[in-house]
Amino acid sequence: MATVLYWRMTENNKTTEKRRKVLVPSPGRLTRAGMRIVCPECGNDQDFFEVAQEVTITTCYIQNPDGSFTPQSDESTILGDIKLFCGECYADLSQYYQRFAEMIF
Repeated sequence: MATVLYWRMTENNKTTEKRRKVLVPSPGRLTRAGMRIVCPECGNDQDFFEVAQEVTITTCYIQNPDGSFTPQSDESTILGDIKLFCGECYADLSQYYQRFAEMIF
């Protein structure tokens, strides 16, 4: 998914080797602004799902005159990890979760 580049530098007619890792994302896998998340396993770029662990959901209800209940509000608290998965091949895409979360409108 990434390439490590090394290069040599020349100073005052002396060749000194400096090693520096530069990560270069593979084409089509970038997640910068305006770019889409793409599953590296199957190429899916449309269907995703997230799984939250250790979730507490609190729903407040009112009871109606006929005895039925109507939900008034929901509140959820996530205490565990949240993972992102491909909706096609179910690959773990949690490395893209931050980008995914930023792009939910």
